[in-house]
Amino acid sequence: MSGSAELEVKGDRSAAEPPATRLYRRRWLVVLLFSSYSLCNAFQWIQYGIINNIFTKFYGVSSFAVDWLSMVYMLTYIPFIFPVTWLLDRKGLRAVALLANAVNCLGTWVKVASVRRDLFWVTMLGQFATSLAQVFILGMPSQIASVWFGSDEVSTACSIGVFGNQLGIAIGFLVPPILVPNVDDMDELGHHISIMFYITAAVATLLFLLVVVAFQEKPEIPPSQAQAAARNIPSDQYSYLASISRLLHNRPFILLVISYGLNVGCFYAVSTLLNRMIIEHYPGEEVNAGKIGLTIVVAGMVGSLVCGIWLDRTKTYKQTTLTVYLLSLVGMAVYAFTLNVGHLWVVFLTSGALGFFMTGYLPLGFEFAVELTYPESEGTSSGLLNCSAQVFGIIFTICQGKIIDNFGTLAGNIFLCVFLLIGSIMTALIKSDLRRQKANQLAEAEVAADSVQDHGATATQRPPALTQPHPTNRHPSLAPEGTARHVHHTLPRVRSAVGPTPSDDLHATCLLKRRKQ
Repeated sequence: MSGSAELEVKGDRSAAEPPATRLYRRRWLVVLLFSSYSLCNAFQWIQYGIINNIFTKFYGVSSFAVDWLSMVYMLTYIPFIFPVTWLLDRKGLRAVALLANAVNCLGTWVKVASVRRDLFWVTMLGQFATSLAQVFILGMPSQIASVWFGSDEVSTACSIGVFGNQLGIAIGFLVPPILVPNVDDMDELGHHISIMFYITAAVATLLFLLVVVAFQEKPEIPPSQAQAAARNIPSDQYSYLASISRLLHNRPFILLVISYGLNVGCFYAVSTLLNRMIIEHYPGEEVNAGKIGLTIVVAGMVGSLVCGIWLDRTKTYKQTTLTVYLLSLVGMAVYAFTLNVGHLWVVFLTSGALGFFMTGYLPLGFEFAVELTYPESEGTSSGLLNCSAQVFGIIFTICQGKIIDNFGTLAGNIFLCVFLLIGSIMTALIKSDLRRQKANQLAEAEVAADSVQDHGATATQRPPALTQPHPTNRHPSLAPEGTARHVHHTLPRVRSAVGPTPSDDLHATCLLKRRKQ
């Protein structure tokens, strides 16, 4: 072979190389650190509600006022989610992580200063600060999973991210009844509350320092072909408002947003009102009320991990989501009809079953949303899901609380069952359009086609006069990674992968056949 022919074959081979991808060990540190500060924040959401009667006595306020210390987490999320999501898109993971931990740390120290019977408004102010930090946290699991983890790990990584939040809620159910016993001496009670607040503030401060030192924005080399394509989309081609508009016109995603909100809103209501429900049937059982909440969340943590691993292996997003949703409905119905049987062990058992499916649903919703909306920002889709959950959470908590006061716990829980049934029907109507999977499959198909062609070119060693231009020269949309032409045509290629028209499918099929010939 002549020198020019050798150069041309080598050039073809380098042009056919796919974008480089790599998995870094540091990805586990990033997701573990995120889970840790998510845990710290989630603990504070339920630390008042699970000992509602104790805080009612200490501050001299109504049970409904103490309920608002939990519901403020939901209320704050709604107006702040859109600016925070915009910030996540523009400034990235590290900036949002730093802000989340700074605000969370500030809120914990404000609460330390609120341990006085006339300072309920100060403890509400501190809780508002930690609820604001939550807005920066809830939308990050799927974003961290996509930015740091490979295509076969994203669901598991998202589950680990959600796992930290669930573990925080579990600790929030268990620890406050132990640290703050129901005593009549107000000075002693204030001392116990102060200890709980100081411990929380110390942990939040340590985590803030760790994030400053160790939390990295993104890996140098992307972990997957889909992430490589997303990085090559020029920033001037992305509009946050346009992204929101596309999401709101995505019918399957809107169905998921509503059904997700119904499911998670029910979980928020059950968690917030658990102390009131248990104390009504089992007076003096504050500690066991916390243990029942712990059972719900620990079972849900197991469910989350199992569902995440299952999704990575099977990619059956709709089937798994619908199955878990229906089982959440069954679990809620069983819990509702067995709560008043008079045996706490039965309540523990039914609560565990309810938690396994209802809390296990959380990462399923996140990952299904990313599939339905790719290549839109994971933070934006997750933010809309969580916004829906907060809205329904407030509505369900207030309504169920009023129903329990007037008609009892059974009527309140049946109220939630009705909405879980509606959510199950809506989930069944979602069209399973797995766009991220299509993008990864298209990239793999192109790599395989290039490998076959390179092997044929090397074997035949055609003379220079017969050497044909590389297919990437004939089709600019397939230009090699890293070239200017590739950058300009990556977005159309991704759009075609995730939302092809019949003509796009025909063109892609003919093109691959031509390249293999």
